[in-house]
Amino acid sequence: MTEAETVGVAIVHADDRVRHALVADLDGGFVVLYESYQRLVFSTALRLCGRWADAEDLTAEAFLRSYRALAGYEPARIGSLQPRAWLVTILLNVWRNTQRTAARRPQSAPLEAAPDLADPREDVERAVELGETGRELAGMLRQLPEQQRIAVVLRHVADLPITEIASVFSSPEGTVKSHISRGLQRLRELQAPAERGAPKPARRINDPANSHGDA
Repeated sequence: MTEAETVGVAIVHADDRVRHALVADLDGGFVVLYESYQRLVFSTALRLCGRWADAEDLTAEAFLRSYRALAGYEPARIGSLQPRAWLVTILLNVWRNTQRTAARRPQSAPLEAAPDLADPREDVERAVELGETGRELAGMLRQLPEQQRIAVVLRHVADLPITEIASVFSSPEGTVKSHISRGLQRLRELQAPAERGAPKPARRINDPANSHGDA
């Protein structure tokens, strides 16, 4: 069994454990859900918004909404959930709502303000395989069109398989792969030296096809 297949099996087992725990007891199962996916949700939020405090707020709101939703679900519906894709979908809705609200408010800080670095206490960078520092990567991601940005983050931060990302997007897998490829191509362009003779060329970003399976 390859490393990717081993990871895939572990994820399936984690999803099964969360589903079974939620069906057995909502409150106890929600603790299992939070402990299993808090890091994934936070890392995804951090790459979407670029700021540590905002990512914490997004994560808290996403889990609050998930609990409220679960409280209204029948056991059969809970048992059929794809927990990671479901949580990420909730997070994306929260993030988009926040973006729309922010767009309607006067700016209290310069738009060009640099995004926060990842907190050194957390190994957020370990989940990202794009070869840049936290600030550099966050800055580049913010320049991608929304669909490409989300697709790249879900694939390379949340580490969702193509099938689950397609579920989040409600789009065919081919469309998702196109968003990821175009997003990575744009990141490579942004990563390239601004002018010939730059003192230190940036490391090349890996294509998902070379680093992950499409399980």
